[in-house]
Amino acid sequence: MMKNVRDADWTGRAGDLPDRNRDNLGPAGPIVRGLPEPSGGFRLVVAIPSTGRAQILPDTVRAIALQDRLPDLLILSLAFPEDIGDLDIETLPFPVEVVMGRKSATAQRNRVFEELNPDDIVLMLDDDFLMAPDYLQKTLAVFQDDAEVVLATGTVLADGIRGPGYSHEQGRALLAELNTDSLPDTRAPAHSGYGCNIAFRVSVVAAYELWFDEDLPLYSWLEDVDFSRRIAQYGTLVKSGAMRGVHLGTKTGRTPGVRLGYSQIANPVYLLRKGSMTIWHVLEMTSRNMLSNLTHSVRPPPYVDFRGRLKGNLIALADLLRGKVSPDRILDL
Repeated sequence: MMKNVRDADWTGRAGDLPDRNRDNLGPAGPIVRGLPEPSGGFRLVVAIPSTGRAQILPDTVRAIALQDRLPDLLILSLAFPEDIGDLDIETLPFPVEVVMGRKSATAQRNRVFEELNPDDIVLMLDDDFLMAPDYLQKTLAVFQDDAEVVLATGTVLADGIRGPGYSHEQGRALLAELNTDSLPDTRAPAHSGYGCNIAFRVSVVAAYELWFDEDLPLYSWLEDVDFSRRIAQYGTLVKSGAMRGVHLGTKTGRTPGVRLGYSQIANPVYLLRKGSMTIWHVLEMTSRNMLSNLTHSVRPPPYVDFRGRLKGNLIALADLLRGKVSPDRILDL
C-alpha cells in the first residue's frame, strides 16, 4: 500500500504547510502501560524513514524477515517513490505500508504517526541499522516488564558512523561476530535514545502531542535528543543490553558538510532555548565537534567533508553573534 501526500511547493520550512491530520492519535485517553496480547489489538510496529538511499533500504528491510518475532506492521516513510529501490514488499512475511511525505527526518518520522494507533509500540530504525535476530522480541520484553518505560534504545555493537561506514555484508559479519551470549543484557537509565534505533509507547506521544520537531529540517540533527528529553517527562528512558544491532553508518544520502556543520552549532542553540539541552551540554558538544572538524580538515578523509563542516560551523557562529542563528538557515546554504 502506498499513500502519497507529497507537497510540490513546500520550501522545506515546517510553517509553510497546514497542520497534519493525526485524528487517529487523539485524544489518546488513558495511557497504555502494561501491554495486552497481540490478539487484543496491540501492535509492534517497525518504522523506517528513508530518502535517497535506494541501494541501502531494501537489504535492511529484507533482513527484518530473519527476526524471531516478526513485526505486526512495517511502515516505510519515504520522500520519493524511487526511494524504495528494488524492494518487493509482496514477498515479505509481514504487512508493509509505504507512505510518502516531505523530505526531512522529523517530517518523515511524524508521517509515521498518521498510520499508528495509541496502543502501538513503535520501533523507529535508520535505513542502515541491522538488528540481532531477537531484537524485536527483546524490545517487547522491555515494555512488558516495566510499565514505567516510555522509551527504549538498544546497544550498538559497531557503529560505522565513526568511520567510512560498513556494507551490509560487513554489518552482517560484525553482528554475527559481536553478538555473543557473554554480553550483559541489563537495562540502564538513558539520557536519550539513539535515533538509529528508538522504541516508544505511542500512547504517550498521542496523549501529550510529542511530535518530532519539524523546525529541525532535512537531516534534523539532534531530533532524537529533543524528542527523548520531552518524552522523559512522562516516564523512564532505558538502554537495553539485550536489544543489539549494528549501525552501518552509510555515507550516501546524508546532509552535505556545510549544512551539517551549521546544524552542529544552530541545533544545540535552538534546543538550549527550548530546554531540551543544558548550556554545559551545548558547550561540550559544539566545542568537541568544532575541534574535530578543525583537526580533520588538515588531511580530511574522503568519506567525510570535514572542511565543509568547519565552514558551516563558522557561518553558524557568525549568525549566532548577529543574533540570527536558526536551524532552518541550512535551507539557504
